[in-house]
Amino acid sequence: MILPQRGTYDAFYDDALNIEKIERIMGEMAHNYGYTPIIIPMYEAIELFARSAGETSDIVTKEMFDFVDKGGRHIALRPELTAGVMRAIVTNKLYANYDLPLKLSYCGPAFRYERPQAGRFRQLTQFGIENVGVTTPQEDAEAIILGYKITKKLGFEHVILKINSIGDQESRDAYREALREYFKDKIGDMCEDCRRRYELNPLRILDCKVPYDQELAKNAPKMSDYLNDVSKKRFQDIINILDANEIEYVIDDGLVRGLDYYSHIVFEFHYISKNGTNLGAIGAGGHYDNLVKEVGGPELSSVGFALGVDRLNSLLKEIKPEEYAHPTLDAYIMYMGEDYRDYASKLAFRLREDNIAVDLNYTNKSFKASFKIALRKHARFAIIIGEDEVKKNVYQLKNLETQEQIEVSLEELIKIVKE
Repeated sequence: MILPQRGTYDAFYDDALNIEKIERIMGEMAHNYGYTPIIIPMYEAIELFARSAGETSDIVTKEMFDFVDKGGRHIALRPELTAGVMRAIVTNKLYANYDLPLKLSYCGPAFRYERPQAGRFRQLTQFGIENVGVTTPQEDAEAIILGYKITKKLGFEHVILKINSIGDQESRDAYREALREYFKDKIGDMCEDCRRRYELNPLRILDCKVPYDQELAKNAPKMSDYLNDVSKKRFQDIINILDANEIEYVIDDGLVRGLDYYSHIVFEFHYISKNGTNLGAIGAGGHYDNLVKEVGGPELSSVGFALGVDRLNSLLKEIKPEEYAHPTLDAYIMYMGEDYRDYASKLAFRLREDNIAVDLNYTNKSFKASFKIALRKHARFAIIIGEDEVKKNVYQLKNLETQEQIEVSLEELIKIVKE
């Protein structure tokens, strides 16, 4: 038997339907906010991700699935979708041919070579949005509110929105120097990753997951003390918009995000269980100024976020089992004897033409077995066909919830089932 690869899984029946439901809800909400879908390749030149994510990010240093193809090209499976969206914008000159800002949504697989955990996989599915050509705090706030509202719509009642500002380039340069000064006497005792980050981008030290290093980082200088007036005003403007829309949030000075291209506002959506346990981020995003330029386009500021579909699905299975999707049918057809199999089959094709979801069993199951199948398939109605029904050109229609059964014509059957 061939087993699935580590960090992957098969989704079927309830799981597949619920993932489809999650993606549909997110897509519909993004559409309501003016976003249009974009579909991009699952692999790109590795330079795209090294340039966009930053050489100090875990994605580039540890988690990339990359290979040299038969043509000698160094290729990487996408670890996230933002960089590919930016590349597509530049390649197709969307910034020149469509109105700014470009509001694009995406949903698809990404690949990260990391240790699999509950709800986290090496092949994962991300839904996200990118608003490219952003110039106002209102657009940043709109993206945050959309992500927050999506989590609520999906059924996550206890979500904490964490926000922080990492400022503009001037603010970050000043903050980096302050961090280097703070950590210079401590870095020798810290993990190898932190020592590397100290040289390349000390902001990334704040995102370390090693407990000892986290303790040291607690007393590090705060980004808020190094924001210049421009950065402070933009952050305050966003906070005012969140307040005006009654969006609850927590300002987290330690929030820096894992990718180097962010600037100004960064944010995460954390799910809190009913017993008060923080189960971690279920989505995150932020503002960025230079990413389009980094991949060869003009200087366009942007904002975006991504949500992990697999993690959302695994959590919803636990917290909302009563709302979890399952296979359903409008009706299940059952017939008495093989003589009526073709008659039943013809009816099924006719009903499907009216967008009625129906099924039947071609092996002539007993009525008892057929009713059990109908219930397992969560059919709303049973349609019963026998000798009398064929002679009279009618059908027995049974409501499987109320157990009421009536004799109907084809037209009446279609009307009742569709209602």
